[in-house]
Amino acid sequence: MNRSPSVLRPTIGSFPTSWPTALLLGWLLLAGGCRRDSSPATSSTVEPIRIGEFSSLTGPLAGLGQYTHMGVVLAVEQINATGGIAGRPIELLAEDTGSKAGTAAPLVRKLISRDHVVAVIGEGASGRCLEGAYVAQGAGVPVVSPAATDPQVTAVGDCIFRVCFTDPFQGTVVAKFIRQNLGLRRVGLLVDTGSSYSVGLVDFFRKRLLADGGEVTGEQRYTSGDKDFRGQLTALKASHPEAIFAPCYFGEAGLILRQARELGIEVPLLGGDGWEAPELVEIAGSAAEGAMFPVHYSVRSTSESSHRFIDQFTARFQKPPTGVSALGYDALQLIADAIRRAGSTESPAIRDALKTTRGWTGVTGEISLDEERNARKPATIVRIEKGQLTFVCTVTP
Repeated sequence: MNRSPSVLRPTIGSFPTSWPTALLLGWLLLAGGCRRDSSPATSSTVEPIRIGEFSSLTGPLAGLGQYTHMGVVLAVEQINATGGIAGRPIELLAEDTGSKAGTAAPLVRKLISRDHVVAVIGEGASGRCLEGAYVAQGAGVPVVSPAATDPQVTAVGDCIFRVCFTDPFQGTVVAKFIRQNLGLRRVGLLVDTGSSYSVGLVDFFRKRLLADGGEVTGEQRYTSGDKDFRGQLTALKASHPEAIFAPCYFGEAGLILRQARELGIEVPLLGGDGWEAPELVEIAGSAAEGAMFPVHYSVRSTSESSHRFIDQFTARFQKPPTGVSALGYDALQLIADAIRRAGSTESPAIRDALKTTRGWTGVTGEISLDEERNARKPATIVRIEKGQLTFVCTVTP
């Protein structure tokens, strides 16, 4: 998708992830996704507030990007339906990275220099978020990432924020969970050396596991895009682990789960937040049963705002949200809150308001941004049972 000028009313939840970009853009046009009138009741003379988004709407990580995007769209629609911000509607300009490295920087540059957005949301994948973050930081435009967990993302500069927890936190969470909740000590590691996300999570996990008296029985490696993990899994099985930790994205995770069970590996398999997507169970089938991983938000949350979000999202897209849907929703709402508090749509003013975010409540819980512009919030461990995510426990920072 070269550009979707305004994606306020697409039924985006139903498009096939395998469509070529040109066909996808045509589908969005037919669906009404390129309307520029952000709200039917808004006068065309009112200047909209332009907010950009760059996300993986197609490609291997489309399951991540599409659900994030739907959350952003819902937030925009709700704000515009209530009069926008100080009477001005939000116009969302979305760009598709295609899940490809090297695409984010030029897309963010275009959003800023040509489309004149005042803030940007994106991306969920840490590698591409970093690419876009450097461009935005140089231009002084704030970026709020829904789900990029690599600590290096916000280290780019004072314009870069996130509403998710970071890899050091979730790596520690999983290690603590294995030692304290499962009572296990010996863990095998399977790492994607082509992914900074996977490498970073394994590093933080290993440090905490060893500090807690755990033991790494073996570490096997592969490269992003691999489909056959039987050799690595066979080697890990021979090291007699009590659990296997394999942080990666859902596509590879589904294959790893399936092939592990085919090899007779019966120990618990755990991953990172990148495992969360409906496609995980579609790929792994019954082999997904018992898999565990941390998420930023659970649809099992009992809060009133969570129930309201789930109902509204499901009514809008005819499917329940995932954790990244809620994160996308919170990212847009947080930017809107910063604009209101700043009383300005100038990027520096929005950035400064974001820096002072403390105790802000979104659908994923209470968020306070620390001095490194990272969200301080709890993580939830979930387990797959009968194809559904079930709540296990919550871990606070």
